Amino acid sequence: MTTTEYLARAPRPHAPVRLLCFPFAGGGASAYARWQRELDARGASVDVLPVRLPGREGRSGEPRFTDLAPLVVELDEELDEVLASPHLLYGHSMGTLVAYALMRRRQERGAPLPRAALLAAYRAPHLPPPRLDSDTGAGAGAGTDGSCAASDSGLARALVALGGLPEALLGHPEWLRALLPVVRDDLALCASAGTAGGPLRVPLHLFAGADDSLVRTSEVTAWRRYAARGCEVRVLPGGHFFLRTHEEWLLDEVAPLVRRYGGRRTVHAAAS
Repeated sequence: MTTTEYLARAPRPHAPVRLLCFPFAGGGASAYARWQRELDARGASVDVLPVRLPGREGRSGEPRFTDLAPLVVELDEELDEVLASPHLLYGHSMGTLVAYALMRRRQERGAPLPRAALLAAYRAPHLPPPRLDSDTGAGAGAGTDGSCAASDSGLARALVALGGLPEALLGHPEWLRALLPVVRDDLALCASAGTAGGPLRVPLHLFAGADDSLVRTSEVTAWRRYAARGCEVRVLPGGHFFLRTHEEWLLDEVAPLVRRYGGRRTVHAAAS
C-alpha cells in the first residue's frame, strides 16, 4: 500500500471496510481519535482512517488549501489506492463538503465509490454556505462555514457560541493566533465550492444537530436531492459540534451503519 501524508498510518489490509473521516473547519484528524476504539467496542469491524489535511496538527508546516478544487484533485490522487477497497466516508461540516466534492470527482471519472456516505452538519450543496460577516456571533443566517469578514474576537466568540471552541481560550490570545488563521483559510475553502453537481450514486446518511444554530435540519435534509441510492436522516441532540458534545450518541448511530455496509461489494461508478 502506497503511503500518503493524508493518513497517519497505512490502512489495515484485512479490514472488511474502511471509514475515512474528514474534519470540520479549523479541525484536524484528532477529532476522530477515539473512533477506532469506540467502534471496536460496539462490534463494528472497521478500519478508521482520519484524513490529515495540510496546515494543521502534524502537518502544520505545510501550506493550507483555500480552494476546494485543487484539494479534491490531490485527495483523489493520494487516496486512490486506499479508496479502491470497500470504504465509507464521514464528513462533519466542512468535512461533508470535502467528502461530497471527492465523491463527485470520482463518480465523474468512473472510480470506485464508497458503499455509503455519512454527511453531518452542513447545508446541501445548492444552498449558500452560512456566513459570518460581523461580530454578532453565529446564528440564523450567519456562521463559520462560509466566507468570513469578522474580526478575530468576533470569530472566536462565534466559535465559542457554536461549541467549537472552549470559552477559556478567549483568554489565551497566543492560542487564538495559531487557530484562527486555520479557521479563516478553511472558511475560504468552503466559500470556493461553486455550483452543485448532480445526484451521487451512493446511499446518503445525513446527521443534523437538534440545536444547531448554524445549519438547520431542513438544510441538512435538503441533501435528499443528491441521493440517487437512497437517503436516511437522523437528528441528534446537540448543536453544530455534536461530534464533540454528543460523540457517544453519534457513534451509536455510526456503528450499525458500519455493520450494515461491511459485507457488501465495492460500488464502481460509471463514467458520465
